Amino acid sequence: MSPLYPRLWRFCLMQTGRRDRADDLAQMTCLRALEKHAGYQAGTHLDRWLFRIAHRLWLNELRATAVRTGGGLVALEETEIPDQRVNTETNIFARQVFSKVGELPESQRVTVLLVYVEGFAYKEAAEILNIPIGTVMSRLAAARKKIAGELAETETGT
Repeated sequence: MSPLYPRLWRFCLMQTGRRDRADDLAQMTCLRALEKHAGYQAGTHLDRWLFRIAHRLWLNELRATAVRTGGGLVALEETEIPDQRVNTETNIFARQVFSKVGELPESQRVTVLLVYVEGFAYKEAAEILNIPIGTVMSRLAAARKKIAGELAETETGT
């Protein structure tokens, strides 16, 4: 297995919130990449190209689901975020943060995943999402503010 596939699958899991959907999205992404291989420019970043394909496929799926059912978002209770078992306190905090990330609007959530989880630079994330770099920065700032505020509220019990 390519070392890129686990990163792609993790990206798909964070977008879909469920392992079965992540499997399907990762496979659809690989299939689409094979079908559109002529569109890949040799010497460029393969991971960015695959993440862009996965993101577009997921957005298409959300739109199709919204049309069919009037929804399209995955309920937080249905998400399957893997537990890495570092220690109890770290796991609790990580779970809280991932839970808050999962509650972010789609655009902020995907931007957070690309920059903070996958480690892409702002410019790279902007290219993957096909948005201006300023939009990436504002989405990240809004996400950080929202998550920090909600975690602070949880800690103080207000």
